[in-house]
Amino acid sequence: MSARSNFDRTLKEIQQDILRLGSLVEQAVYDSVQALVKLDVALAAQVIMGDEMIDELYMQIEEKCVRVIATQQPMARDLRVAVTGIKILLSLERMGDHCVDIARATMCLSGHPYTVKPVQYIPEMTNIVQQMVKDGLDAYVKRDVEKAAEMCAMDDEVDFIFNRIFRELIGCMKEDPTNVYQASYLLYVSRYIERIADHATNIGEAVIYLVTGERHELN
Repeated sequence: MSARSNFDRTLKEIQQDILRLGSLVEQAVYDSVQALVKLDVALAAQVIMGDEMIDELYMQIEEKCVRVIATQQPMARDLRVAVTGIKILLSLERMGDHCVDIARATMCLSGHPYTVKPVQYIPEMTNIVQQMVKDGLDAYVKRDVEKAAEMCAMDDEVDFIFNRIFRELIGCMKEDPTNVYQASYLLYVSRYIERIADHATNIGEAVIYLVTGERHELN
């Protein structure tokens, strides 16, 4: 097998590994919010334990990317492929961390049925975020700049819902001080989900850089 063929095969393996990591993160996003809505402590614990697999896979793929750069010394577009892989990896790993944060908040909220209305908007925001992650990874595989840009634009919808949740939770705390404990944790959770959307946007920016060689700030 030629050096070029071996190099291309390694890059393909890295892409498949990234998609596998992305699938784990997508599931973690869904499970963490389902646990929150249902106050399901067992599912929250599963999310926390599952993060070990995400972290382990992240380190394995990162090492593979670094090894390619160090041993193959790629230039131009090939170098962008490896660098973009590392950027996407980092965004996915941080998403996983925020899923753990959400799961831990669920642990703290367990045993206390929700008394504040804004919790109902969190799944709505999460649905958009999940679609962003999926579209971002699809754009990465297909090298689709247009899809990457469209996905990044969805971050505005997430920000809109986040701001609504923020205002309403503050209002709940002002109206009834007994809501402070619950509302405070939900503020953290909504912020974590908003940050996951930001990391998804980073993936879109990385895809655009990969294809065009140009850096765009879309967040």
